[in-house]
Amino acid sequence: MRRRRAGHGDARRASDLSLVALALALGSSVVWGVADFSGGSLTKRLPAFAVTVVSQSAGFAVLVVAVAVRGELGGRSFLLGVLAGVGGGAGLAAFYRALSLGTMSVVSPIAACGAVVPFAIALGTGERPSSLALAGAAFALGGAVLASLDERRASSPERTRAVALAAAAALALGLFVYFLGLGSREGDALSTLFGARVGSLGLLVALAFARRAPLRLPRASLGAVALVGVADVSANALFAFASGRGLLALVSVLGSLYPVVTVLLAHVVLGERLTRAQQIGVTVALAGVAAIAGG
Repeated sequence: MRRRRAGHGDARRASDLSLVALALALGSSVVWGVADFSGGSLTKRLPAFAVTVVSQSAGFAVLVVAVAVRGELGGRSFLLGVLAGVGGGAGLAAFYRALSLGTMSVVSPIAACGAVVPFAIALGTGERPSSLALAGAAFALGGAVLASLDERRASSPERTRAVALAAAAALALGLFVYFLGLGSREGDALSTLFGARVGSLGLLVALAFARRAPLRLPRASLGAVALVGVADVSANALFAFASGRGLLALVSVLGSLYPVVTVLLAHVVLGERLTRAQQIGVTVALAGVAAIAGG
């Protein structure tokens, strides 16, 4: 059966968001959130570029094995994946650097706004979710931002840099999510994933050399950093498969709720206090997910 394309003129309704797509997209958010929390924690004590490049290399090794077993790549999907990877590599570098300068609860709400990018592009190219699903998407996005807000308002040069880097990460990661979803649903998920990792790793290595950033890590940290990369590529795969089973506008929103997971982990593991606004944000985000599922 031919997969229907999600480009211009796609008028499928939000009811096409199956329970499988819902579970896969939410699963990608959970795994992305764990990977971002772990990677952000590692960059507090290790060079950000080293963590990013090594973790991406570990994920790339997994994809090389998968492609070698299957033995073929789809050209268009691969190229769309490379476009996604360029955005993903730039976004990840900016995100990890922002996390190394500011708290997760400062950086995460800004990064959460990146979900607006694929959502707006998908609507602009013809997707038409139901009114209930659109309202749910707005609630989910708003809840993700609110859940990540930090009560501290004090300004500092490092905090200002963290905010600017988080905004750049939001835009770049939004483009990553859109092209990853587009390549996966218009062609082949594995080819898109492989292209995305080629694009992101190539860009990150080039940036590291240009900045003469150290890429060596202590041997004791290599396993933890590699696990971050495997988690990241696993989340990418979950999102790629979800994109083939539902409207990209909705899948991208569900896949972009990872800041909620990051903040909850920061609360549980690091003891960062959840404010009343953050608690309300989590509730609103969950209500948005329910509306999308029911749309």
